[in-house]
Amino acid sequence: IRMCYFTNGTERVRGVTRHIYNREEYVRFDSDVGVYRAVTPQGRPDAEYWNSQKEVLERGPGPSVDR
Repeated sequence: IRMCYFTNGTERVRGVTRHIYNREEYVRFDSDVGVYRAVTPQGRPDAEYWNSQKEVLERGPGPSVDR
C-alpha cells in the first residue's frame, strides 16, 4: 500500500509504502528515511536485500495501490 502525506499544501510530500503479507505489515519504505525498514523479524531479509540494491533505492518502491 502506498500512501502520500502532504504538509504545507503540496510544498512537502512524504511517501510511505507498506508491504503486507497475511494482513501484517512486514517491511516499510519511508521517503523521509530513504531505505527499507523491517517492521517484523520476517521482513529483515527483504529489507536487507532491497537496501543492498542501489537501483532499487534510486527508483524507490515499485508499483502499488495509491491512497
